[in-house]
Amino acid sequence: MGFLDVLTGKHKLAKPAPDRLFAVSTAYVTMQTGLGMNSRASAAIVFQPLATADFDAIVRDMEEVVRATATDSGMTVTSTDDTYGFRWLVLRGSDFDDLVVGINAVSSALEAGGYGERVLCAVFAFDDSRGRPVYWIYNYKRGSFYPFAPAPGGAEQRDNERELVLKAQIGKELPVEQELERWFPLWGIPI
Repeated sequence: MGFLDVLTGKHKLAKPAPDRLFAVSTAYVTMQTGLGMNSRASAAIVFQPLATADFDAIVRDMEEVVRATATDSGMTVTSTDDTYGFRWLVLRGSDFDDLVVGINAVSSALEAGGYGERVLCAVFAFDDSRGRPVYWIYNYKRGSFYPFAPAPGGAEQRDNERELVLKAQIGKELPVEQELERWFPLWGIPI
């Protein structure tokens, strides 16, 4: 397959496998036992809302479904819009696998409704062994994860060295984005 084949439509690029999101559940065991990282009991899916009745109905229905299933596990669901116009659907709960399943349910519903291109990413919040925040971000369009480690001090700076160490430590467990320039920082994460 050549570049021209893709451009001319003779060959279609494969979409990322949606089940790659679930790799974070397996990797969490290694994060806990091998790296001393613990979930902050929160995750979020980030998407660009569309002002249509159909899109609003899908999001509203998914919030209700996640809330209904979350009642048994004690998970809560909230949503907030950021300054860039993206909506964060935030799930909080102590069962990490429930967080992953909830995020997948929302992304699957948006994809099934024809709005998969509106989904930006999923974010899973952790604290490392020293209590510092670490986020594992799943880029839906690339089908891969990358670490985001804000530097201490509150300024919008990241700890690139720590991110590379995390990639080396967990890269065999997660499909990690290989192109470092695609490791976009997300400032103001509400989880």
